[in-house]
This record gives sequence, structure tokens and C-alpha cells, in this order.
Amino acid sequence: MTQAVQTYAYLRPSAVHESTAGRSLALETSGGATPQGAAANPRFFSGFLTSPAAAAAALLAVADVAAARYHQPQLRASLDPVVTADGDRLRFESFSGCCGVHARLDVLADGLDGGDVHHGTTNVDVNNPLRESLGRLGAGDPLHLAVGPEALEVTTLDGPLVEKKVPLPDRWLRGFAETQVITAGFDLRAELPAAEAVRLLRSLPRSGGRSTPAGWFVPAGRTLRPTSRPVPGAVCLPGPERLVALQRVLRHALALRVYGPARATAPTASAWEVVLPGMRLTLTLSPDASRGFSGEGGVLTALAADACAGDADLVAALLAWDPRIDPAELAEQAGIGVERVRAALARLGTAGQIGYDPADAAYFHRALPYDAGRAEAHNPRLRAARALVAAGAVRLAGERAVVTVDDHVQHVRTGPDGILGCTCLWWAKYRGGRGPCKHVLAVGLARAGQPEGVR
Repeated sequence: MTQAVQTYAYLRPSAVHESTAGRSLALETSGGATPQGAAANPRFFSGFLTSPAAAAAALLAVADVAAARYHQPQLRASLDPVVTADGDRLRFESFSGCCGVHARLDVLADGLDGGDVHHGTTNVDVNNPLRESLGRLGAGDPLHLAVGPEALEVTTLDGPLVEKKVPLPDRWLRGFAETQVITAGFDLRAELPAAEAVRLLRSLPRSGGRSTPAGWFVPAGRTLRPTSRPVPGAVCLPGPERLVALQRVLRHALALRVYGPARATAPTASAWEVVLPGMRLTLTLSPDASRGFSGEGGVLTALAADACAGDADLVAALLAWDPRIDPAELAEQAGIGVERVRAALARLGTAGQIGYDPADAAYFHRALPYDAGRAEAHNPRLRAARALVAAGAVRLAGERAVVTVDDHVQHVRTGPDGILGCTCLWWAKYRGGRGPCKHVLAVGLARAGQPEGVR
């Protein structure tokens, strides 16, 4: 697997400090993006947490996911969470090493007190001594939170005091792109009060050598009832042991919300959100423990749409770490249609610049140090599709097309719903559930390259 190296450079380790003034949680930042440009160690917030114990437990849950591999668990991950400050909240995000679980903690305005939230995105240091300190925090005393160094003048001539170099699989990077496409299709499927939420989550398996098959739950009054098949209204829980990180916050839970597609006939991704005082902790699970988000293919169409690259640049210039992105408002500002804005947002998502929050039913802006070109370069289906077009393997015939690959031929045709289908084994297996196959992508690229009147 191709790997990049992510370098985290911190002025000092993150820590919980004790003093006569009380306790302070200092989360140190690495290189990140701000409205003023790149910053080595940006400072995003200095104030108090209104629910210290709940916040400590939720931060540990995000760190648990960053350190976990739910598929092939013997291979340990070690990735520092990403934090985005967007003026009214702090969002902490991480992916599991296998890329099958995305964790996000939203510390909302009600969870913060006594300081302004700035704007930007960076990584935060989560080390073992910090985890031990967070695990010992009680609920009695106030807790001051600083995201970023209290004083930048402590830098030395030798550079950062703490540096980590972490091998980072490209499939992990692509997970940010895929989750925003998948969760944008989610609706709120169920909401459970605290007691029912705790009962349900504590009944789930916590670990095990082999992944538990996907289960289905259907809303029944104030709880969820298991069902053996995907009946109408059911939500999927794929690999329930992957929700183990939520166990940390159950004693602080106010409610549980479950998000998923309106109708599913096969195992599908879902999002499980625990509502906390002034916060929300959400775990989004891929359709199977052995199936990382990076291979879902939801962004392939956006990556292949070279025509929307200019729109993406235009829309990107209008973003400002907005906590809620309104496509209609962006369309008015950019002078283009709403559908073009949505396509541009999807393309920006391939660089990790766009996330989606099912609780707000809205996109949000972040700025990760990745680019769409990197995502495209390491996507085998898109590379293969471009190679097919370059080799002249695509022959268009109205609504049908023929793609010749070596000594066999695949037929691509447009269905009644306007979606392209293919005769290849990939399409027969997934039916578009993991994005388009290379033949469908190649046909789309070939049609996009034709003169307007010939398509």
C-alpha cells in the first residue's frame, strides 16, 4: 500500500496541568491552516469547558478511534486527531487505522465558556501521559482548555520540542472525502433517551477476534428493536463492536441519535451520535469492518469531472471555515447554479476541505493539507479509466457504449433512472453500491471529451 509520512511538530507535549488556579488542559497544535495563512502552531481557543468530565471522556473516545484498527487489529495505528475551529465550535476528528470508523466530537457553544473560538484546522497532540491524565479527571472542578500554545515565544533555535513522523496510508486520507459524500445522504432514523441509549449500547459486543455481522434495528417507541432483515425503516449497525469507543461517555449521555439512508436492502454505513452536555460525539461506521471508507468510490464521479475544477476553485475562495455551508447562498455569491455548487463541494471534499454533519444536515469547511490531485493519483479505478480513454478503448453509440479491455468487451448502457450500468463483474457484485466501475468512469470521461453537439 502506498504511504505518505505525516509529520507532527509540537512545541511541547499536550498535558493536563495542575496549579493553584485550578486544572488546565493544554492541547498542543501542529502545522495548520488559518485565515491568515499557514501557521506552525496555531492557537484556536482559550477558555473553559462547561462539562469537563464529559469532554475528557469524549476526547479519549476520539483518541481511541485514532489508535485503533478494527480490521486486522494486530496492526496498531497511531494518528493524532484533527481539530477545526469555525467560530462557534471546536470539531475534533479521527479515523481508525483501518479507515472503517470516523469519529467526530463537536464541542458546541454551550460546551465552551470564557473565550472566543478562532478559525482554522490543525492536528493536536494526544500522547499516553495525556490519556492517563484525562482518564483521572473528575467532574467536580472547572477545567481550562487551551487549543494551541499559550505563548509562541517559547520556540527554540533547534525547532519544535516534539516531533512525530507517522506513516499515513493514502486510503486513510481518502476517508475524509468519502464520508462527506456518504453522510450527506443520511437522515435521522431514530432518537433514544438516555436510559434506552445506555441499555442498547451496553448490550452490544465490545471486542472479539472476528467481526460481528451487520445487524438491523427498527425504531420501536423510545428504543430500537433488532430485526433479522432490512425491513422498511430499519437502520444498519455494521460491525457493532466498532462502537466500543462510545462506552467511555455513556454516564454523561443525554440521548442517542442514529442516522442512515432512508432505505437500504444491503449492509450500509450509519452514524451513531451520543448527545452530551454542550457536545455531540459521533461515530460513523463503514458498511463492514473489513471495508474501509477509502474504497467506497463515492467521490469518483466528482474527481472525473474535470469541468467542475474551475467551479471548485471559485467556491473554495468563498469558504471561511463556515460551520454550516448553504449551497444556495454559495450559488448566489459565485454566480453559478446550486447543482454546480454541490458538484464543486464534492470535488473539494476529495481534498478534505468539506465535511458533512448529519445533525445539522449541512456541510462544513475545514482545511486539511491534502489536494484533489493526490486523491486522484492514488485511486486505481480512476487511473484505469483514464488509461482506457487514452488507449482508445471506449466506443460510444448513443445511450450505449462498448469498452474493450484486452481480449474481452464490456457494455455500458444508461438505465431508466439515468444511471450508467455495466456488464462487468464489479458492477454485478456491487450494483453501484461502491461507486462506478472503471468502465463506467471511462465512458463518462469519453463523453465529457466530446464536442457538445456530439454527446
